[in-house]
Amino acid sequence: MEQKALLNLLKEMTLDEKIDQLQQLATHFFKGASEEGEITGPITEMGITEDVVLNTGSVLGASGATLTRNLQEAHLKENRLGIPLLFMADVIHGFKTIFPVPLAIGSSWDLELAEKSAEIAAKESAVSGVHVTFAPMVDLVRDPRWGRVMESTGEDPYLNSEYARAFVRGFQGNDLTNDKNHIAACVKHFAAYGAPEGGRDYNTVNMSERQLRELYLPSYKAALDEGCEMVMTAFNTVDGIPPSGNEYLMRDILRQEWGFNGVVISDWGAVKELIPHGVAQDEKEAAIKALRAGVDIEMMTTCYVHHVKSLILEGKLEESLLDESVLRILELKNKLGLFEDPYRGSSEALEKEVILSESHRKVARELATKSCVLLKNENILPLNSNQKIALIGPFAQSGDLMGPWSWHGAKEDVITVEMGIQNKVTEEKLLVAKGSDVLTIAEEQLQQAVETSKHADVIVLALGESSYMSGEGGSRADIRIPEAQLTLLNELKQLNKPIVTILFNGRPLDLHGVVEQSNAILEAWYPGTEGGAAIADLLFGDANPSGKLTMSFPYSVGQVPVYYNCYNTGRPFSKDDPDNRYVSKYIDIPNEPIFPFGFGLSYTTFEYSKHYISNNTLSADNPITVTVQVRNTGARAGEEIVQLYIRDITGEVVRPLKELKAFQKVALEANQTKTVSFTITEEQLRYYHRNLEFKSDNGLFEVYVGPNSSDVVAFTFTLV
Repeated sequence: MEQKALLNLLKEMTLDEKIDQLQQLATHFFKGASEEGEITGPITEMGITEDVVLNTGSVLGASGATLTRNLQEAHLKENRLGIPLLFMADVIHGFKTIFPVPLAIGSSWDLELAEKSAEIAAKESAVSGVHVTFAPMVDLVRDPRWGRVMESTGEDPYLNSEYARAFVRGFQGNDLTNDKNHIAACVKHFAAYGAPEGGRDYNTVNMSERQLRELYLPSYKAALDEGCEMVMTAFNTVDGIPPSGNEYLMRDILRQEWGFNGVVISDWGAVKELIPHGVAQDEKEAAIKALRAGVDIEMMTTCYVHHVKSLILEGKLEESLLDESVLRILELKNKLGLFEDPYRGSSEALEKEVILSESHRKVARELATKSCVLLKNENILPLNSNQKIALIGPFAQSGDLMGPWSWHGAKEDVITVEMGIQNKVTEEKLLVAKGSDVLTIAEEQLQQAVETSKHADVIVLALGESSYMSGEGGSRADIRIPEAQLTLLNELKQLNKPIVTILFNGRPLDLHGVVEQSNAILEAWYPGTEGGAAIADLLFGDANPSGKLTMSFPYSVGQVPVYYNCYNTGRPFSKDDPDNRYVSKYIDIPNEPIFPFGFGLSYTTFEYSKHYISNNTLSADNPITVTVQVRNTGARAGEEIVQLYIRDITGEVVRPLKELKAFQKVALEANQTKTVSFTITEEQLRYYHRNLEFKSDNGLFEVYVGPNSSDVVAFTFTLV
């Protein structure tokens, strides 16, 4: 449909029909959602009419070709102008084929595989009738107490931006109108949702605009630059104003400064939540503020449908604002080709062919393998198939490996750790006992685990958090492994057998009690449908760990937030003077995290040598090149993630000690050497100044190259 036709359609719509396009309701409100074919759900509680439902613009949470086609067919029979529904859903890290959680995907440092995972998720969603996914979440995170860190790719703005682009490319492809295998992406949560005080979900966010622009906004901008079709507002405040009513954030920055003209949707209930936030007296004021801020779709509250009409008729709200929002929604429906094909490629036959296919499982297994991070290894791993293995722990046989936001995944489709190991060893070589539940332990469980382990050569202990303990609403003040599981670990340690601990979790943990008692630690996160197969590949050396952390693991929760790109302070701690009390330090724990950003081990070793910088002077017209030789000094092939960081020694405002600016993943055979080159440009040295001007400063810089943010070799150069 051409733009002129869309404008004519807008003119034909009544005021009520336009307002209803801004409403999003859950599936059960609609005809076609049940066998009875009746509109169901708490219509009375929400105070809406059947006419509102019949004209509603979008549906939340519907999927499955049969259901979505029934809903669309029933809707189009009743809708006066034949405007199709948009079906939206949370497809975060896979539809039916569940990939590792985004924090794990971040640890792969593999942008191509990240993009491929989103492409597969889009394909499975599209054949099931989904048009829009509420992903990617690109919130920068520094506080592991916050449950939703699992949904981010970490603490670094550059890396988050690269992943934002990759996910958008994967979800959307190049041609949403004609390519029915892709769906529209919705970047979230705009903005700074990942910085709540105390790590408590939905809590206040308080930061300077310079910090907002420098650290938190770049990843959203990167997603939009890649063509992301939608933006979701955040629950928190930004400079004292919730985004759903924040005109400066949503109009001045998003719409005017960045030129975004796509659809903005509130998160669940966020428009009405302007009232308890204390910036709207009632639903009517919430509607005014949200629409003026440019929020086009209200998710699951009814401030718009209850009050926008009277506000317009009373002259308190411009109808032009309503028209803008409706047109943006119609344009998205048109871009998705829904006016020509309202069912948009959904197909029961294709569902059977595409969803959870072997090719999709293969990619999920590869990504899970590359997402795991080897944190410790005292020459215990890899195991060999001749060893007798005791597999112990609440996650040994558990299907709870998908993590939060895997709502369409099924535990019965998950390859468990036990299943994965069973494919590597003969039956008599694997002994299994649960040992404990996630939060509790019974004496009988403990004794069974001890007796089982006595007959083994090595203990593989599968510990961690249940999915319920992570994700939205899953904030935790105590981020240690639950006490019941630490008790299990301590008892098994008394057997003096080597212990390999596999961790399943959605956040960096305080690993005291685990690090000391384990001979090897594999951080598996929530690895998804193929998690057990990937872990077995790593345990037995059929794959070599290559993942590296994208979020620091705290030495103690008392350090939180702890992150690599921090400031130096006027009294920095020095390892050369550890007893000096009057510097910025703790007197009872180190300043540094127990595992830093970028850290991860391998079954081989890498040596960095022949560091070289092409010039000690850089200018806008003359970039410089940094090279380093990386040699695989071990006996087997492996992948190394070579990282480049820069520090601006003197700025108008204080600058971080290090900032990741580039990385390369290098595959090396045993004893093979490769030269890795990075180009540094003036553009990479820019930052936001006191007046928010984005520019670089002439002067001295340090550049660091190494395997993680701590173990680096430094060069210096001058920007002129």
